[in-house]
Amino acid sequence: MVLVAAVLALVLGALGGCGGRPTTHHKPGTSHEQASGSAGELLAARDDDGHRFRQVDDEGAPEVALAARTDSEDGWNVHLSPRNFRFTPDSVGGAALPGRGHAHLYLDDRKVARVYGSWFHLPGSLVPRGSHRLTVRLYADDHTVWAVDGKPIEATIRLRASNGGAGHEHPEWNEGSDGNEGSGKSEGRDGNEGSDAARTVAIAIADGRVQPPPDRVELKRGERVRLKVTSDRADTLHVHGYDKEAELPAGKPVTLTFSADRTGLFEVETHDSGLVLTQLVVR
Repeated sequence: MVLVAAVLALVLGALGGCGGRPTTHHKPGTSHEQASGSAGELLAARDDDGHRFRQVDDEGAPEVALAARTDSEDGWNVHLSPRNFRFTPDSVGGAALPGRGHAHLYLDDRKVARVYGSWFHLPGSLVPRGSHRLTVRLYADDHTVWAVDGKPIEATIRLRASNGGAGHEHPEWNEGSDGNEGSGKSEGRDGNEGSDAARTVAIAIADGRVQPPPDRVELKRGERVRLKVTSDRADTLHVHGYDKEAELPAGKPVTLTFSADRTGLFEVETHDSGLVLTQLVVR
């Protein structure tokens, strides 16, 4: 009877320890980087903390865009917009599964946070006066760095801090999943490169609201796009990654035309009001 009770207790304890759900955690005695699975290929390259790169194919690879809005009280509200990726905080320390994990946030190459969701508040106390680079990088659950073509999957923007509080400079955006920053040269303030755009996107801004509501516009690389924007207040239109800008006078429609010759995920926004108008997905 005592033996039966002991066996039953062991069985119930094992079931209770499992929590009734599957887990991605690796076997005892196995390191994170040796966790089983077919998620990409481990490279010799490592980040500054010693985490190895885990390379995956470009097609279907995770992507991320980054934006920061000045908080009304302190610092910035940082927004991560991932694609082909979801945050899995309950599986941190487990095996690397495709398109899952968390993110690290860096200020001038110094890690300031590990992020498990789309939003993060960056306190002003962490950002010294001056201009800085804010970078988000995607990691797998086993703490390896998601990478494509040997480069980490990341995005970078610039922040400016002054004595009067936070500021927001023109962001630089990654060129898609390879993690390269956008550095395209502007063709001029109006950004016009001709009138024969293959795709027209009409956007209206009134009372701080965007119509139609912000969505993603799918484009083929090399396709021309014409943005037609009307705002009820003066502002500046900016296309991240392409470094295209146009002044928005109050109540007057403005057209910004360019060739989408760079692949990746790029946000279109207004500077003064900080509104995201749309996202361009170029493949």
